[in-house]
Amino acid sequence: MQDIIMLLQKVLPVFLVLMLGVLCRKKQIISREGINVLKTTAVNIALPAVMVNAFATAEYSLKSIIVPSTVFIFCVLALILGFIACRLFKIAGRLSPYISAGFEAGMLGYALFAILFPGESASHFAIIDLGQVLFVFTVYKILLAGKKGGMGALKEAFASPVVWGILLGLLIGATGLYDALRPSGISDVLDAVTSFISAPTSVLILLGIGYDLDPARMQFKKVGSLILLRLAVSAVLLGAAYLVDRLILGGMMHTGALILMFVLPPPYVLPVFADVESERADISSTLSALTLVSLALFAVLAVIL
Repeated sequence: MQDIIMLLQKVLPVFLVLMLGVLCRKKQIISREGINVLKTTAVNIALPAVMVNAFATAEYSLKSIIVPSTVFIFCVLALILGFIACRLFKIAGRLSPYISAGFEAGMLGYALFAILFPGESASHFAIIDLGQVLFVFTVYKILLAGKKGGMGALKEAFASPVVWGILLGLLIGATGLYDALRPSGISDVLDAVTSFISAPTSVLILLGIGYDLDPARMQFKKVGSLILLRLAVSAVLLGAAYLVDRLILGGMMHTGALILMFVLPPPYVLPVFADVESERADISSTLSALTLVSLALFAVLAVIL
């Protein structure tokens, strides 16, 4: 009975808020403009506060370089496998290979990590996320945007409050400033401020995701092939990453954070790069379906971790 209660504590809030998001769309309790404002608030205000705290409180050592670099390499491998698989299995669409790479850590990962591991610092997840953030803002978006995408990706990165949150957190943590301010109590003040601002992150993000979930719009044949592509590549690379971490890195990565990262859907920004409306609809539907798959896998993780 106690195990069931603990499971409900982790899983029920997620699915309840998602259903509230669906209800808000169907009953028009919140307009599309209103949900966009909530998303903007989550991404531009609450999530950067999470980043500042996560990177300020992280432990900086050789791990800080090796772990993100390893994740970056696996993200590149995921994209390569995506291109190979799409060619082998004749999966059409310019954006189809990109479904295999990148993770929506910002809009979903941190919220789920906080629920899955309520007593642990987000820095465990953040140090893994750093590698995929570097990948998404460099290789991923540059290739998506074409030959002229490099400068645009760079400008977008430095216009993102999330990236500035990461940089500020790195500055405070990696320089030792956070630890130096502990005796004065200023570090505790920083924790209190960032915790207060970031508190609604999970609810705002999950409410927005629930609002966008609409299975009735899906083209199941195309969406199904893209889901299988994503799951196959993620499963292979998760296994490889786990082995590398255990056999080569000596267990540097937080196992739960690593597994959670690989069950997340691709970046939600992907449909923006679609050149054809039909492909944009297919990619959007795939992201919605993969979000449901990710949440189902999150429920499984809540049982076994």
